[in-house]
Amino acid sequence: MSRTANGRGGDGRPGGSPRRSSRASGGPTTDRGAPAAGETAAELGEFGVIDRLTAGRFQPEPTLLGPGDDAAVVAAPDGRVVATVDTLVEGVHFRLDWSAPEQVGAKAVAANLADVAAMGAVPTALLLSLACPGTTSSDVLDGLAAGIWDGAADAGIGVVGGDTVSADTIVVSITALGDLEGREPVRRSGARPGDVVAVNGNLGWSAAGMAVLRRGFRSPVAMVAAHRTPRPPWRAGPVAARAGATAMVDTSDGLLADLGHVAAASRVHIDLSSRLVPVADKLRDVASALGGDPLNWALTGGEDHALVATFPDEDVVPDGWVVCGQVRSGTGVTVDADRWGGAGDPGYLHWR
Repeated sequence: MSRTANGRGGDGRPGGSPRRSSRASGGPTTDRGAPAAGETAAELGEFGVIDRLTAGRFQPEPTLLGPGDDAAVVAAPDGRVVATVDTLVEGVHFRLDWSAPEQVGAKAVAANLADVAAMGAVPTALLLSLACPGTTSSDVLDGLAAGIWDGAADAGIGVVGGDTVSADTIVVSITALGDLEGREPVRRSGARPGDVVAVNGNLGWSAAGMAVLRRGFRSPVAMVAAHRTPRPPWRAGPVAARAGATAMVDTSDGLLADLGHVAAASRVHIDLSSRLVPVADKLRDVASALGGDPLNWALTGGEDHALVATFPDEDVVPDGWVVCGQVRSGTGVTVDADRWGGAGDPGYLHWR
C-alpha cells in the first residue's frame, strides 16, 4: 500500500520517518477511527480500502518503514532475502459460502509461510495485493484483513505494503520475505541416495475437508477447518535446516506431486512406505463416513502445506518429523516400490 487514506507516512506521522521500538510501527496509525459498517469497496474508494486494511495496525522490529510510502523497508540481517508469492483466486482456491473472509486471509498467509519455511528460513514480512469487485462489502474487507494480520502476528511479522485494484472477482496475492539466519537455503535439489524422507504436519486433511464440503456438510470437523485454514508447521522448517536437511518442500500440491519435484531436481528416486506415511485416525474416520481412501488423501491431497524433507540419516531427524521413505538411485517417486495406483491424480496442477 503505497499511501494511506490520510496521506500520512509509514508510522502515521507526516513524512513517515520510521520509529524503532519493541513495537516499531512501520505501519500506519490513521485518524479515521473505527470504520463504518455497510460500505462497499466502490464507496470506500482505493485509499479508503487501503486504510481499511491497514488502520491501527502495528509493525514488529524488522519493519523499518511500513505502509505509507512508495515501498517498504525491511531489515535483512543475513544480507540475503528469501522471497515467495502465492495467489488465491475466488472460485479456484476458496469459496465464501464455504469459508469466512477471515479464514481466506489466514489461508493466504499460511501458504506463504510454508514456502519460506521450506527454504529453511524464518519469515520477516508480508506484502499484500488485493483485487476485488467494487461491490465487495466492508465486512469482507475487514475479515480478509483480520485473517491476514492474525496470521502475520502469529509469525511475529507485519504486512509492510502492497497494492489494491478493481477486478471481477476477489484475488488475494501475498508476497512473503524471509531470513536465512546465515544458513544456506534448503533447496529441492539436495537429496542424495541413502537419505531418509520425513514429514511434519497434517497430510490429506484439506482434501478430506473439501470432500466433506462437497457433500453439502458444514460440520466443524477438523478436516473442514484444515481446508478453510491450513496450519503449516512453518517453525519446523528452520529446525530441519539446522539439523542438516538436504532438501525440503511444502505439500501445496500433494505429497507425491511435491516429492516428484524433489526427485526431479535432485535426480534421484524416492520410495515411500505406505505403512509409515502418517494417516491420522480422524482422517480414517472421515474416509469411512464418506467412502473415501484416507491413504490416497494423504498421498495426493494438496493445500495442507505440511513440510517434507530429506535428511542424511534417521538419527538427525528432529522431533516432530515422521520418517516415511528412502532416497535411492534412479528417478521418480514410488509407494512400496510401485507407481502409485490409487484413485485420483498424484497431485494438483492448474490448467489440467
